[in-house]
Amino acid sequence: QVQLVESGGTLVQAGGSLRLSCVASGFDFSTYAMNWYRHSLGKERELVAGISSLGQNTNYADSVKGRFAISRDNTRNMVYLQMNSLKPEDTAIYYCNVFYRAKEYWGKGTLVTVSS
Repeated sequence: QVQLVESGGTLVQAGGSLRLSCVASGFDFSTYAMNWYRHSLGKERELVAGISSLGQNTNYADSVKGRFAISRDNTRNMVYLQMNSLKPEDTAIYYCNVFYRAKEYWGKGTLVTVSS
């Protein structure tokens, strides 16, 4: 069974940095693109970043370009989100995601709170 487990969320001050991690299991990790989404109160869930199966290609929401970086380690079934220059509007629950065999899978999320 597919499992995604996020970690790394915490309370940070504006301008600070944080790295989120997601460990995946239950599927052939190295052949699937991985994504980070976030969901904050009053807003719809949004795609933050995506990375292709071998890490060759990445994409980012306009709001985080230049500040966030997604990466992966296929030897460890890990995907990361490095977040720099954090802003209060980055406050959200961050979710690891994979589209696998016609179904979306999600972790339970990790909360990032950015104080001003």
